[in-house]
Amino acid sequence: MKKLYLLIIASMFLYTCENNNENIEGCIDLNACNFNEEANVDDGSCQFAEENFDCEGNCLNDVDADGICDENENTSWVFVANEGNYGASNGTVSMIDDQGNMYETEALGDVVQAVEVHENKLIVLVNNSHMMKIFDITDEGLSMPGIEVSTENSSPREMVVVNNKVYFTNWNSQDVKIFNLFNYTFETSISIDGLPEDIEYDGEYLWVTVPHSDFYFSTGNMVYKIDIATNAIVESIEVGSGPQQIAFDNGEVFISRTFYDDSFNTFHGATKIGDETTILNYGAGTACGGSILKHQNSVFRSFEGGISPINEDLTLDSDNKIGDYDQSLVYHVEEINGNIWFGLTNYSDYNQIKVIDSNGQEVESYNAGLLPGDFTFWQK
Repeated sequence: MKKLYLLIIASMFLYTCENNNENIEGCIDLNACNFNEEANVDDGSCQFAEENFDCEGNCLNDVDADGICDENENTSWVFVANEGNYGASNGTVSMIDDQGNMYETEALGDVVQAVEVHENKLIVLVNNSHMMKIFDITDEGLSMPGIEVSTENSSPREMVVVNNKVYFTNWNSQDVKIFNLFNYTFETSISIDGLPEDIEYDGEYLWVTVPHSDFYFSTGNMVYKIDIATNAIVESIEVGSGPQQIAFDNGEVFISRTFYDDSFNTFHGATKIGDETTILNYGAGTACGGSILKHQNSVFRSFEGGISPINEDLTLDSDNKIGDYDQSLVYHVEEINGNIWFGLTNYSDYNQIKVIDSNGQEVESYNAGLLPGDFTFWQK
């Protein structure tokens, strides 16, 4: 009897050991969506959530609850005005996202002249279509088709947004028009003697350049200072031939100039308006090299395929030039987030955007639409 009892106990022990050592295949990775706690042999069946998602397909981080994970959400755009061929109505806007992906809109009209961001809207001036287009900006780009506003054959050029109003220059109507972004109506216009081009705001006054004095494109030499409280010109300043673009620094106004002689040779210069007006001509140069911008607490001027600091006497500090592209291709230059953006074109099949850092190192390069001539930046 005692032997039978021991045999039964031994049989039970052997059965239990065999059962504990049974191989159960399955996913044994604790981080897998299909982890099997009973498995002890990995059969390669583990399935994992996509990066930034849980096993149910939900975002791990989604602060604005829009279904797009914060890590994947685009938070900025650089918009580029591609003018297109005059008379061809093929002007577009290029859009560059956080990751450096570039997209291009459909044709928006005849000569996409200028772009400006205000809050979550992109404002576009289309020169030879005589209109303004306004688009809502989203993480995914522009909400098409946007709103179209006729400027009544005004030939709009450049703009600035102040207090929810668009102030923009016009050649045909020779004025600065004021468009209210709250009620989408034109408020009034400010007459300008000549063909106004650049317009900038210094925090108190508008400044407007007049590179051409009449419809025959005679050389202009005036800059107008406008009080936005009264919409009146409070000062008219002679600055030398061909004033183009404006930059501000320490209470002074810097102006790039480009002008032509009777044989259409191109000349450049600069002007500074402070306690007195200083004018300096540089001599012959390449057309459309008239960009002027603030960078690292200094004013720079486009020069020999790059940008050079402007000295106190308006001479150019060529030893500290940043960038070295073919000057004949340089169409426009701006600073965005500490980098210098160049719009390059041969007016035909070469249209590039080059981005360089403060050391002159090229950090990005993009294919653009025809004649990339203006930039603006949106941050979510």
